Amino acid sequence: MKQSKWSALSWISTAVLFALSLWFSASVVIDELTKVWGLTDAAKPWISAAVPAGFTAGALASSYFGLADRFNARKLFIASALAGALLNSMLLFVDSAFQGVSLRFLTGAALAGVYPTAVKVLTLWFPKQRGLAIGIVIGALTLGSALPHMLALIVSDVNWKIVIGMSSGLSALAALIMISFVKDAPQQGTPSVFSFNMISKVVRNKPVMLANYGYFGHMWELYAMWTWLPLFLAAGGLMRSSLFSFLAIGLAGAAGCIAGGLLADKIGRGRLTIWSMGISAFCSILIGFVFRHSTVLTIIIAIIWGFSIIADSAQFSAAVSEFAEVEYVGTALTFQMSIGFLITIISINLISFLQPYMGWERVFIILGIGPILGMISMAKFRQYEQRYL
Repeated sequence: MKQSKWSALSWISTAVLFALSLWFSASVVIDELTKVWGLTDAAKPWISAAVPAGFTAGALASSYFGLADRFNARKLFIASALAGALLNSMLLFVDSAFQGVSLRFLTGAALAGVYPTAVKVLTLWFPKQRGLAIGIVIGALTLGSALPHMLALIVSDVNWKIVIGMSSGLSALAALIMISFVKDAPQQGTPSVFSFNMISKVVRNKPVMLANYGYFGHMWELYAMWTWLPLFLAAGGLMRSSLFSFLAIGLAGAAGCIAGGLLADKIGRGRLTIWSMGISAFCSILIGFVFRHSTVLTIIIAIIWGFSIIADSAQFSAAVSEFAEVEYVGTALTFQMSIGFLITIISINLISFLQPYMGWERVFIILGIGPILGMISMAKFRQYEQRYL
């Protein structure tokens, strides 16, 4: 039976949602893991930071060896989701910080075969209307990343192992969905090759690098906010902080992805990213001033922050794909993603280091620096966008 592209989109998005629940599965139970593994203050941020580190390594390796081109992309997704489920479930049997962080790194590497591969599968199904389709998948990624907060809320009185086990089970379910409900696209894609020799051409392409700088500023803020907002809300004495974290990061973020994809086609990628980063930077600076003073206002700002911080995410990659030459577009996209996720490691750890000195009231101001610099780059990018597109 022939499958429609919209059916494929719905099942792929569902699979991404379930598989990405692995990303923060350990972070949401960090208090329990601290007791079990004896985590030090220096080790705690690495429960989150090890995942993007592994993701970066996995993305570079996958792109360098052309795994998504050498092998069926749908089957690569299946293998990666199963590997991630297995690695995450192994957290149930370790008893040290080193083993735990190592497994988080490997889980991140496995997820490098999930998200980018899902986007590749999707582009084969959607030779047109990709903006909305990719926006929906990134919305699923956002919702999936926040899903452990909901799991933690549901099983708040149960052993932390339930959260780890449920997220591992969801990733295995993602693989089953891709096996059972997603067929190979009717058309074949062209290879997306990564080459270290091509990086010099990427760096010399000014509009591509301006889009990259915008993305780097965006990533400076994104994953650090996703990592530390739940602890920020809990520190403010907010009851059911897991619920509000899920609303701000997951539901608001998913809505932002779709809205951003629709708006970008109407007002331009450059303008959309500037608006989005401007709002998110304002929220990162403002939220500390209402901390401990107004619970309602804190929640409202957190939801607006969650909506705006991810609304522009897909547009940076789209901008690179429009200005990079065909011969090195794969290298350009891999370069962008790899550097972007490496930057998240710095910002995640920096917030942890500075928070005791600056307090929750002021520490998120540091995150606002990234999108402000990103806005400057995207304002310059708009000149190329208006001239050539």
